[in-house]
Amino acid sequence: MYRFLQHLLSAVLILMIAVALPAQAQDKSETTSKKADIVQTAEKAGSFTTLVAALNAGDLVEALKGDGPFTVFAPTDEAFAALPEGTLEDLLKPENKSQLQAILKYHVVQGKVMAKDVTKLSNAETLEGSMIGIQTTDGTVMLSGDNEATVTKTDISASNGVIHVIDTVLMPPTEMQTSGN
Repeated sequence: MYRFLQHLLSAVLILMIAVALPAQAQDKSETTSKKADIVQTAEKAGSFTTLVAALNAGDLVEALKGDGPFTVFAPTDEAFAALPEGTLEDLLKPENKSQLQAILKYHVVQGKVMAKDVTKLSNAETLEGSMIGIQTTDGTVMLSGDNEATVTKTDISASNGVIHVIDTVLMPPTEMQTSGN
């Protein structure tokens, strides 16, 4: 009888382990396979609430949730706060949607360009259609259009691309803003 109980207990333990292990493996694979897209990653970061609001106002959220890959040079909330007074409010108005879209698209490059690759470039074509200047000096990457921004953090990975944090909202070259792109 004792041997029978010992075998029964062993069988129950083996059965419990056999059921628990695949469930644990499935839980882990579900969380790692559901990596956040660029918009979700920006939302979770907590320092891009203005950028996400602008993407919503410009009807660009779904585009950045797409397959990509995209490289986004993302201005922080502080970068948006540094814009001249009233600028952001004006850009968020429905009648200025095309200008807002142009500015936001100027922060996005097609493809996943990691920091090690950005430093090898002198410029890149943005989704807005014009070139963004790239200069690396002593390990610091500067971007330029009608103004300049410094890359402050790099390689924030998302399921459909990568985010590099910048300290200034970039403005596309003036001729592109007025040409209706």
